[in-house]
Amino acid sequence: MRVLLVLAALAVAAASVVKDDGTVLIGKDNMVNMDIKMKELCILKLLNHILQPTMYDDIREVAREWTIEDNMDKYLKTDVVKKFIDTFKMGMLPRGEVFVTNNELHIEQAVKVFKILFFAKDFDVFIRTACWLRERINGGMFVYALTACVFHRTDCRGITLPAPYEIYPYLFVDSHIINKAMMMKMTKAATDPVLMDYYGIRVTDKNLVVIDWRKGVRHTLNEADRISYFTEDIDLNTYMYYLHMSYPFWMTDDMYTVNKERRGEILSYANMQLLARLRLERLCHEMCDIKAMMWNEPLKTGYWPKIRLHTGDELPVRSNNMVVLTKDNVKIKRMLDDVERIIRDGILTGKIERRDGKVITLKKPEDIENLARLVLGGMGLVNDDAKFMHLMHLMKKMLSYNTHNFNKYTYVPTALDMYTTCMRDPVFWRLMKRVAETFVLFKNMLPKYTREDFDFPGVKVDRLTTDKLVTFMDEYDMDITNAVFLDDAEMKKKRSDMVMVARMRRLNHHPFKITVDVTSDKTVDAVVRIFLGPKYDCLGRLMSVNDKRLDMVEIDTFMYKLETGKNTIVRNSLEMHGVIEQRPWTRRVLNNMVDTVGMISKTVDVESWWFKTRVGFPHRLLLPLGRRGGMPLQMFVIITPVKTNLLLPTVDMNIMKERKTCRWSVCFDTMPLGFPFDRQIDMTHFYTNNMKFTDVMVYRKDLGMSNSVKDIDMSDMVMKKDDLTYLDNDMLVRWSYKDVMMMSKDDMMRM
Repeated sequence: MRVLLVLAALAVAAASVVKDDGTVLIGKDNMVNMDIKMKELCILKLLNHILQPTMYDDIREVAREWTIEDNMDKYLKTDVVKKFIDTFKMGMLPRGEVFVTNNELHIEQAVKVFKILFFAKDFDVFIRTACWLRERINGGMFVYALTACVFHRTDCRGITLPAPYEIYPYLFVDSHIINKAMMMKMTKAATDPVLMDYYGIRVTDKNLVVIDWRKGVRHTLNEADRISYFTEDIDLNTYMYYLHMSYPFWMTDDMYTVNKERRGEILSYANMQLLARLRLERLCHEMCDIKAMMWNEPLKTGYWPKIRLHTGDELPVRSNNMVVLTKDNVKIKRMLDDVERIIRDGILTGKIERRDGKVITLKKPEDIENLARLVLGGMGLVNDDAKFMHLMHLMKKMLSYNTHNFNKYTYVPTALDMYTTCMRDPVFWRLMKRVAETFVLFKNMLPKYTREDFDFPGVKVDRLTTDKLVTFMDEYDMDITNAVFLDDAEMKKKRSDMVMVARMRRLNHHPFKITVDVTSDKTVDAVVRIFLGPKYDCLGRLMSVNDKRLDMVEIDTFMYKLETGKNTIVRNSLEMHGVIEQRPWTRRVLNNMVDTVGMISKTVDVESWWFKTRVGFPHRLLLPLGRRGGMPLQMFVIITPVKTNLLLPTVDMNIMKERKTCRWSVCFDTMPLGFPFDRQIDMTHFYTNNMKFTDVMVYRKDLGMSNSVKDIDMSDMVMKKDDLTYLDNDMLVRWSYKDVMMMSKDDMMRM
């Protein structure tokens, strides 16, 4: 990410000052009434090259002039300011260290940083405080707190942040990519054709350095690497990180602005859906379901993260057949057993009594919210301390290699310790499976749905059809410029001389449409839910509805007004609820927003371009990889009346539109998330006229058939049969020395 700063003669000049050279200055006037584009620019400047002191004079000036202690009246809660100042004076996480969300000392300090930003009275105080913090605290902690604030402050509504893989690429690309970028930076892109061919590097005349991620044989530890293209997908890991940002386990009700009533249920269902989506991907490779984590047996599945942090530390490698329970973590194991026992006993008895005498009920369907907050954070058993009883955190500690360094500044994390990397580790999914079994137990204790719950009298689904479902592996260029440090000359120019790009392979599919033909004897509002799930299990056996109900992925949910008579509902996959398209490069968006004379372009639809790129499940991952000859799946649709037997959550629908936080049906329906598959189904009462199953096939394109791959010569493809990934037959592309020497300038530009 390289932030473009030349914004001359802005339409919002009242909110800022523009120098003669076009540089926008922060802090000369009150910034309360800033235009949304100017607010966004301020945030982008704060996040650019976070590993170094800021290169922008205006931010440094505000950071020097602003004094938090002298402006305590400008914050809504002075006690929050006092606590932060006391902590800051005592000493916080050093700037050079790695910030880890699973470290209690780190997160305790980060929450204090968040609160001082969140309780700023207006945007002017907020941005000045952010400038002050940018120059004084740990960069990772600053990014974490600022991101949470942008998600939850009302005056930041509409601001879209750069993707986390642009802010801090280290956690998203393999270490050999970072090494190659550093090499090109140090040699100023020296063009040794043999070396560049060996490393898979190409340089254009515009100093765009493209590093091919596929170069070299991928080292694997076990068969879990077959689906690494899914578990290590940068957008999927961003989805997990943004889920946490939307519903932090440490945030209290007074700070939530959206979905606070059902935030626990949303987070628990999101985890269940991720597990279902993983199972579909495993089925594509004829792999059976994962097993829940067991502590008393060796962990067969190892993991090699291949990630190096900016400190030079490598994320630890976990070997196969590791012994989990040791003398170093036996205390954590006892605590984990005690907490799990309390929660499971509470599910069976219907209540948990806290030490302060309050009773947490676990009897009714809506009590899933209490259970989810107990398990995933948000409600504690002791003084509402959610961190102390966070089941997932306790489980992650069991698998840490740094038990003697817990809650220290020198903590070296594992892949499990951070929301941006945890999904890369196969054992994380086993931990989620163990947590999910707690929710399954709760649901099993509830009464089964009746026929009246399923039925919609007068409404009949006549037909459910879809376009041909085709997936393929395409290419994506990820901007990793922030991974390299700027030298003194570049700091003065406020930009990097070279743009570093990592070219990767990723799962994608062609857009498709789903058509539902419905007959209704009345005009009525309805809720339409569409699921995609397996037809056969990993052994080729036909699955019953109860067998696969937890494997059904809810790909779309929406309200629809049925008219009397025939209705044809057509849903384009690009418009499905809760999905987002590709996040654009920050540099590219800014270039589109600003025309050649420095004025903000009037032709750019900022709302449609930016608001679609916030929080949501990646559109290109809606479908599993499939198979060349087609993979049989089943699609299911159910149309039900709008149920409002409970109070709907207090939501601002404008926020829902901007932030994609109206998850599934929570904003317009009070039926439990996952309906009708969230409980055991009595098959004698299930099939009704308002639902329908249909068989579908998901086809996978070969690399040579894909029309989206950039300039790949299939004639010199090298097969790597020792590899276990999906790239068995198209792992590596080699260019000869002769080809490189004869390459034209136009060919290089197309790279």
